[in-house]
Amino acid sequence: MGTIISLRSLKEKLKGRRKKVVFTNGCFDIIHAGHVRYLKKARSLGDILVVGLNSDASIKKLKGKGRPIVGEKERAEVLSALESVDYVILFKEETPIKLIEAIRPKVLAKGADWGHGNIVGQDFVESTGGKVVRVRLVKGRSTTDIIKKITRLAK
Repeated sequence: MGTIISLRSLKEKLKGRRKKVVFTNGCFDIIHAGHVRYLKKARSLGDILVVGLNSDASIKKLKGKGRPIVGEKERAEVLSALESVDYVILFKEETPIKLIEAIRPKVLAKGADWGHGNIVGQDFVESTGGKVVRVRLVKGRSTTDIIKKITRLAK
């Protein structure tokens, strides 16, 4: 079970530990089995999984009006309750590059839907000797698909 944490606290906890840190990020708006399987796989790539969670404001900028469906505090609470997640850290920016540079993960995990070379932080992680892993997603499982299904059912 994870902890919702600030960057300062996270850096203190990781300081001097010889653990392989994996970082991933996302909106995790309506958490579903695809998210759970993705996070479990990301966690298997190292010793500690840190999830950068988009704030409500950053999701609104990225996804538009009406999003997020679930607020940041609740999304953080649900994520931190997952066995595979060690730490959840909110970020307000549109990208997690500041977090990635501050945390310096050994592994940066992203969904396979992100093209190689389009992953924020890839250059930085690789320049510090880390690696980027594109994790295969569960077909037919996405927040967008859930929202579409709910919308169809509501008509």
